[in-house]
Amino acid sequence: MTRFPYDEFAKDYLKELLSSIGNVDPSRKVASEIQEIDVYYTLDPQGAIDEQKKRILGLLGRFATTAAIFEPFRNAATPSEIRGCTNKLFDIFAEIERKAKREKTKVIEAELPRLWILSPTASKSLLKGFGAKLDEEWINGVYFCDDYWKTVIVAIHKLPRTPETLWLRVLGRGKIQTQAVAELQALPADNPLRNVALDLLSNLKTILEVRQDQNKEDKSFLMQLSPIYEQHLAEATERGVQQGQRVIVENLLTARFGSLDPELMAIVQRIVNLPPNEYSVLLLQLANLSREELLARFSSGS
Repeated sequence: MTRFPYDEFAKDYLKELLSSIGNVDPSRKVASEIQEIDVYYTLDPQGAIDEQKKRILGLLGRFATTAAIFEPFRNAATPSEIRGCTNKLFDIFAEIERKAKREKTKVIEAELPRLWILSPTASKSLLKGFGAKLDEEWINGVYFCDDYWKTVIVAIHKLPRTPETLWLRVLGRGKIQTQAVAELQALPADNPLRNVALDLLSNLKTILEVRQDQNKEDKSFLMQLSPIYEQHLAEATERGVQQGQRVIVENLLTARFGSLDPELMAIVQRIVNLPPNEYSVLLLQLANLSREELLARFSSGS
């Protein structure tokens, strides 16, 4: 099964969390063979990092104290994939150096972006092959390559289970991710990042549900997400917030039919306006409904 839904979730998730303390450019293109960087993060030039928000993000916030490239992987990153990411990093370095030459300024090594490889696991042989080692000033699971490589491999399964690592463990797999999602749900309802993350997990759930090639892990993850989704939907309804539901419906229709044409766009709000129980049932049924059935049910004349 392609990991596309998980990849998009990871990119959107990091974008939303990091944008609370800096600037994020998702899918930034670099000139060499038009490659895309998953998440390109830079500090806000208008002011210093909000220390309170940085503390909320824990270890992820510590990663974001300098410009950074984040490359999350659903499966364990391979040597080839990590080399591909470093190629993109060096292309960015080249862009920065060309700009400095044009503007007759000096490139400051400490200000160059750092590459963070977020991998659910990382073998000893892989870490050894890249010369990635633990740093005494950092926690277990964070492995630094030699200084001039500006690359760090984060083995999510090695991170300690603490509040500081929560936002990164959500991007893990299996039991690691299951535990992290449970911790995420247990955060106070007024935590803004909790709501952002649950919105994105709800979106991932609805997209996974319409796929025909679910594997055992997908099905297990969906079982965990279902009650979380129901609770989050109830919370959103109580707050009177429908925008998140609209995004879910639009993404679900796109996943189901490939694109949103004007006729489908016209029924999105009608679906969102359904009573909560009917809305939930419809999302569960959507994988088996044809475009014609949906349009017939929600057309303006019905």
